[in-house]
Amino acid sequence: MGVGIQLGNITDEIGTSAFLYAFFSTISGNLEPDGWGSRFPIIMNKLYGGTLPREEGAAALAEIRIIQNELAHLSPGKVIWSLEDRALQPPWGNSISTDINSLANYFVTAHGRDLIGILVEVFEELDGGKEACAKIVSY
Repeated sequence: MGVGIQLGNITDEIGTSAFLYAFFSTISGNLEPDGWGSRFPIIMNKLYGGTLPREEGAAALAEIRIIQNELAHLSPGKVIWSLEDRALQPPWGNSISTDINSLANYFVTAHGRDLIGILVEVFEELDGGKEACAKIVSY
């Protein structure tokens, strides 16, 4: 089953639910020493919970920029595929593109787009737009 992020009538495909969970696991496991959502409650709790309301767009944008900056200092070897089972590895193992040089650009969507870049776009649009919320959707 695939997942995407929806803003209004537009849905950007992300990939599998396991891929999205790996993104959030990597953030929590590497950047939140006090547990899931302790540093980035908007993204880790509200967005991962399925819905991010417009009034949280600016805060989500601030959080994703911090996440991006901090993940840029971590090697791809620090990816966490599952927070609960750290032994799980990505289906591709260590065979990644040479273009990937940090966790900030590790997560590339099913259509070859940078996941963090997509989230920045969605949060900017949400903050300045008319849509009521952004949603994580299954398809």
